[in-house]
Amino acid sequence: MGKIISKEKIDEIKRLKEKGKIIILCHGVFDLIHPGHIIHFQEAKKMGDILVVSITAAEYVRKGPGRPYFDDEMRLKFLSAIECIDYVMISEGYTVDDVIESIEPNLYVKGEEYAKAEDDITGKIQEEIDLVRSHGGDIAYTTGRVFSSTKLINHALPALSPEVKEFMAGFSQRYSIEDIRNYTDNMGKLKVLVVGDAIIDEYIYCNVQGMMSKDMGYSARYQYKEQYLGGTLAVARHLASFTENVTLMSVIGTEENVHSRMLDELSDKMRVDMTYSNVFETIVKSRYVSLNEKREEIDKVFAVNNLPVPMRIDKEALDKFKDKLKNKISDFDVVVLCDFGHGLIDREIMKIIQENARFLAINCQTNSSNYGKNLITKYKRADVFALDQKELNLAFSEYWQSEDELLVRLSEHFGSPGWLTQGSQGATSVNNGHLKTCPAFTLKVKDTIGAGDAFFALASLAVAAGASMEMGTFMGNIAGALAANIVGNKESIEKVNVLKYASTLLNV
Repeated sequence: MGKIISKEKIDEIKRLKEKGKIIILCHGVFDLIHPGHIIHFQEAKKMGDILVVSITAAEYVRKGPGRPYFDDEMRLKFLSAIECIDYVMISEGYTVDDVIESIEPNLYVKGEEYAKAEDDITGKIQEEIDLVRSHGGDIAYTTGRVFSSTKLINHALPALSPEVKEFMAGFSQRYSIEDIRNYTDNMGKLKVLVVGDAIIDEYIYCNVQGMMSKDMGYSARYQYKEQYLGGTLAVARHLASFTENVTLMSVIGTEENVHSRMLDELSDKMRVDMTYSNVFETIVKSRYVSLNEKREEIDKVFAVNNLPVPMRIDKEALDKFKDKLKNKISDFDVVVLCDFGHGLIDREIMKIIQENARFLAINCQTNSSNYGKNLITKYKRADVFALDQKELNLAFSEYWQSEDELLVRLSEHFGSPGWLTQGSQGATSVNNGHLKTCPAFTLKVKDTIGAGDAFFALASLAVAAGASMEMGTFMGNIAGALAANIVGNKESIEKVNVLKYASTLLNV
């Protein structure tokens, strides 16, 4: 029977190696043990004396929300019950590097499906092999029949909703993971300009104690606070994972802490071309939140912002921004416009962008500070657009028409395709009057802030790279599902995570 061991007690394996024993390492998620795994382990054991099997810790598994289906403890128990396995341990990272460096295996054994480097979605397998060889080991492959844990989980367990299974059954007949990889490769060739309001999202964590004894308000105990780059900054970060040619343009204040934060988090990923104002303060949106630890969800209690009244940027800074925009916009293949309605995008900037962008993606948002005043219909041109249900209904404010009818009407207004994001219902695309709905890929949610921005970023870039609207919706919904399981905009949507989740969904 296998033995669960921590890295702190790895000396036991090292002593066996010193005695001449050949150490074999197998690694994976091993979410659901099936006959293919047993055959793989048995073949691996025959290649040496001691078989060590490591699993990726749950927090590093990149197969999408809700995966792994079984937690770390359960997966370790499954493996420890397999007779041919001698040791079982956890790898604390996205790769198995920590385990390789700890036990220095003689052989690192993978299934034959990993033998072709071009099939590696993560691009990390070769790095793992090089690391094994640098420690005196080598790579080997088993040849047993290949099964898919992901496919078994998708079918046998309630990991995907019936709506997602039905949708993916059809989608997987039309597209493959190779198609998706090709589109993401094409994204990398695009030169993208991101324009819009820069926002700092501040999350102030607190424990709500109840109502005030003498007033109608909440009483809460402060815990800690975090700040994340939001608004256009978040959209640019998402895009920068798919193309190295991203330029971000906006107007911010002169706060040193904001500049240093942008330098730390953005400058190595994109070109940050900011215009600085001595009058206008960088927008900060503070949300007082309570963390539901059992469900890992964020509950919003109260929000405060520093938006100016009236919401406009000083003329000197805005004129500098306009001059820069005029001179540079024609250099880009795609312009991604994020209009949050906070004073940056005036009529002249709208005109510059609509007249000069080669491919224009527009997201025009409604929020409490601009309610009813920042309607997407103020634009006359878009090559693709995205908005939510509230924004669509405000755009026309005609209660007798259905959302489908309004979406078609907006598409006719622009003469272009677009998307309506619908939260837990997924998203609907419109193209030449035809509507297609894609269900939400997860109902497990930590925080919805930023999910729509992630959808817009990836869906728009996919279509700009030549993908169909259906493919754009699929990739946008993946981005939205991943973002809904990130607190605020603490992290960006990464290309490898999108590809891994796409592979998971296609395994139906």
